[in-house]
Amino acid sequence: MYRKLILFCLAAAVSPAAVPDRVKVETGVVKGAVNDGVAAFKGIPFAAPPVGALRWKAPQPAPHWKGVREALEFGPRCMQGRIYDDMIFRDKGPSEDCLNLNVWTSAASAKARLPVMVWIYGGGYAAGATSEPRQDGENLAHKGVVVVSMNYRLNVFGFFSHAELAQESGHDSAGNYGLLDQVAALQWVRKNIARFGGDPAKVTIFGESAGSFSVSALMASPLAQGLFHRAIGESGAYFGDVLDLKPLSQSEAADAKFAESIGAHSLADLRAKPAAELLDAAVKQKEIWFSPNVDGYFLPQTVREIYASGKQSRVPLLAGWNHDEGGYGSIFEKDAPTAANFVAFAHKRFGDKADEFLKLYPAETDEQAKRSAQDLAGDQFIAFSTWKWLEMQGPTGNSTLYRYEFDDAPPAPANAEARGAYHSAEIEFVFGVLASKNLPWRPEDKALSDLMSSYWSNFARNGDPNGAGLPEWHAYNSQGRYAVMHLDATSHEAPDDHRERYLFLDKLK
Repeated sequence: MYRKLILFCLAAAVSPAAVPDRVKVETGVVKGAVNDGVAAFKGIPFAAPPVGALRWKAPQPAPHWKGVREALEFGPRCMQGRIYDDMIFRDKGPSEDCLNLNVWTSAASAKARLPVMVWIYGGGYAAGATSEPRQDGENLAHKGVVVVSMNYRLNVFGFFSHAELAQESGHDSAGNYGLLDQVAALQWVRKNIARFGGDPAKVTIFGESAGSFSVSALMASPLAQGLFHRAIGESGAYFGDVLDLKPLSQSEAADAKFAESIGAHSLADLRAKPAAELLDAAVKQKEIWFSPNVDGYFLPQTVREIYASGKQSRVPLLAGWNHDEGGYGSIFEKDAPTAANFVAFAHKRFGDKADEFLKLYPAETDEQAKRSAQDLAGDQFIAFSTWKWLEMQGPTGNSTLYRYEFDDAPPAPANAEARGAYHSAEIEFVFGVLASKNLPWRPEDKALSDLMSSYWSNFARNGDPNGAGLPEWHAYNSQGRYAVMHLDATSHEAPDDHRERYLFLDKLK
């Protein structure tokens, strides 16, 4: 009897404490599910449903509930059309009532104080959701971090602007509701994440594509100051021509035309429209792209202007892009991808700077011209803006910066051509979920995924990606070294060998 009791006590002493599946947040108790030592809480409301009179308003506090709320399934994704074929969702469908988030934690108690990583999905501010398998946070949580992902309003629901909306806002602004949703989610994290074992004083925001643009904007916004302490950007920032920020007056004028086109002559008319009708009209309006603007509130100036004046959040930043962000076809268009056509393009596009351009993007052979065109397409789309972000964040060495290039080309499906290290290819590597895609993954892919999730989680923990057993990664701005970590089967650091390309493009701005 006593021997059994002693053995039981010894087992209890050496066994890890169980991860709780119930947590009391500010608005009530949520019940999640534990799998392999990680508790997942899905579909937690972080704001009131933005419907009816709350459509196109800043997010309002989430309602309280009584009893225990099951948090076992992803909440609805925000209203969106079918835009990207590679987006697969596990929620029950789109809805205006979509302001929910998810938490994955391995913490045994609120005392754990694990670093927190808050993910922001991409999709051009027109599509995306937290329920995508390639963004599942369970495996990343095994790296000793608490992972959070939130839905935010998209398209016409997230970025519509109107003079009447500015009048009722209380601060003469309209639009950017999707970005305000992100701020509200970060405020929820600050108030509640300690109950999941997370440290509200050690929050990292990270995102890809439009999510990376969002990270650069959150760093610029006075509304997000102090809500996070590190930042990671994967492919994109507000320092180029993609997703260009329009002044409020310009976006209001364009959106007024949209309202008239659907027979809505007032804000009341617009709010009376069914969500499906609004979305259908927005998707059909090919010339209108609802996206962030300079609203005077979330963004009092352009992101570039805010960084230039040094008013952005001075937090450690890890950022980079993929080797094949663009395609050479966007440069050649209808022309054959030949050296002669690329040289002709250079002279037409860059005039008396064509010779300088061709030294940086050479075209001595057809194959070289295709590669140069691909590089230019990627630079114009993503690489330049991300490079400029790093440059703007740390010109005086006041911020710790780390830069990467993702060079791993995922294996192609059977009977398909490999696409190189294409835009978004790194996501499943970061989250450690290669199995979310049915591809013939190689051992080196799995090793790289483990390496990247270690780098990312180390950065969230310490503001430095380095750790025991990992290839050394120097800060980008240390001693003028411009170090770049190349992530592939033989991950290694090297000096930036394309800096002159970005300096050339910078002179054109």
